[in-house]
Amino acid sequence: MKKCNILCVCGSGTVSSAMVAGKLKEKLAENGWDAHMVEASPNSAHSEISGKEFDLIACVSPVHQDFGIPKVKAMGMLTGLSEAKVLKDCIDILEAKYN
Repeated sequence: MKKCNILCVCGSGTVSSAMVAGKLKEKLAENGWDAHMVEASPNSAHSEISGKEFDLIACVSPVHQDFGIPKVKAMGMLTGLSEAKVLKDCIDILEAKYN
């Protein structure tokens, strides 16, 4: 399996980001990716990114800062609507980086 690091961001950095992280990790595993997930709030995203390398940011809440890391709107992983699009967007970013 290919390895990747994903930062999941929601308003408080706990419940929604943990739900998205779990679901996204599972779906990525089904597609050959071993994802290390970290949950954060928009305010703590900067400190989480410092000194670490993330392949993408899965956002449930807006992240206005530009960290030079691709962002994916991940609300669909919570609602179940457009879940396939969120997964495709993530895989497209990961494949572009690692292939």
